[in-house]
Amino acid sequence: MKISPTTLPASNSAAAPVKYTSEEKRKRVFSIVAASSGNLVEWFDFYVYAFCAIYFAPAFFPKSDSTVQLLNTAGVFAVGFLMRPIGGWLFGRIADTRGRKTSMVISVILMCAGSLMIACLPTYATIGVWAPILLVVARMIQGLSVGGEYGTTATYMSEVALRGQRGFFSSFQYVTLIGGQLLAVLVVVALQQTLDDAELRAWGWRIPFVIGAATAVVALLLRRTLSETSNAATRESKDAGSMSALFRHHKAAFFTVLGFTAGGSLIFYTFTTYMQKYLVNSAGMSIKTASAIMTGCLFLYMCLQPVFGALSDRIGRRNNMLLFGVFGTLAVVPILSVLQHVTNPYIAFALISLALAIVSFYTSISGIVKAEMFPPEVRALGVGLAYAVANAIFGGSAEYVALLLKSLGHESAFYWYVTALMAIALIVSLRLPRQAAYLRNDH
Repeated sequence: MKISPTTLPASNSAAAPVKYTSEEKRKRVFSIVAASSGNLVEWFDFYVYAFCAIYFAPAFFPKSDSTVQLLNTAGVFAVGFLMRPIGGWLFGRIADTRGRKTSMVISVILMCAGSLMIACLPTYATIGVWAPILLVVARMIQGLSVGGEYGTTATYMSEVALRGQRGFFSSFQYVTLIGGQLLAVLVVVALQQTLDDAELRAWGWRIPFVIGAATAVVALLLRRTLSETSNAATRESKDAGSMSALFRHHKAAFFTVLGFTAGGSLIFYTFTTYMQKYLVNSAGMSIKTASAIMTGCLFLYMCLQPVFGALSDRIGRRNNMLLFGVFGTLAVVPILSVLQHVTNPYIAFALISLALAIVSFYTSISGIVKAEMFPPEVRALGVGLAYAVANAIFGGSAEYVALLLKSLGHESAFYWYVTALMAIALIVSLRLPRQAAYLRNDH
């Protein structure tokens, strides 16, 4: 049975009630799961690189000292972020002109190729300078894939989600995004318990990339079963996937999405990927303790997404975003200031969990809020490009800015930097429509 696309209501009209058959509900829920599975694989593969870098850095940058090795691998990691805007544009255009399914299938194939390439790469000792060059190419492929994944998946899930439960079902995009990060951590921890350090550095680091490539094949098979949610008329429109049409007719929506994504990405990376380093470098905790705290926090954060998504179905997406902006603006400085001097791991867990609960007002519905602002012919392009640009600039640089300010003796300036971006997100969220899907009448 083919799924007919759910028409997202215009911002000035009420949504008509929709009745679904049990078969239609089952088909839509399966589509959410299939789309989400690819999202999990994409983010698992992307984060595995960061967690394994300490083991494979000498294999690709052998002539440098350990610090330079890590800086080089971090630079290659950053390349992945720089490729995201290109991926957002490319896959957004493919999704709007060729279909959401086509875009998601190509995206997961590229991620599989990038991971398999890293898993099989010869080292510097074997092929010399070509080793780091090919590593950069592999990361560019992965960055391109991840850049295209967010917008297309967000668009697809918003179009296939059951009316009246869009917030709940769309929240699974971040459930799987966080799940991919958690799975990457757990795989590396399992390898650390199974292999000794020499084995991990020699060949063990390749295993997570092989796992990522294998799971990408499973996700590919699932995505091939998806039904298309865009229609032929939309895909054949002269405005479909057009940058000029996007900025000619939907410039305000694009910059609104850019505005709250900047704050959302920055606070997300502050309290997820950077927080472990913050607990070690600033609070003085051991790496093992910090890792345990963050694993627990990320698991709780993942579980909170459907809760906050369902909340948005009751109070409205706009209210969720306003609560995110208000609480984020008020809480960042106090939470980071207290965490800087925390020695009790349970208090640290509670504070980080509180911060991530605030972030959940945004992450649980971020995809659908953005998708609801664009018409179908430029929806994937508008969501994907705005997200990728803001994420590359503000999310990708979060750790660098934090460490730079700390090295200059102005660590607290980073707290105010995050707060300022949260204030911008709050102001931008005030521009969200008060009617239609942003209130409680989308069911």
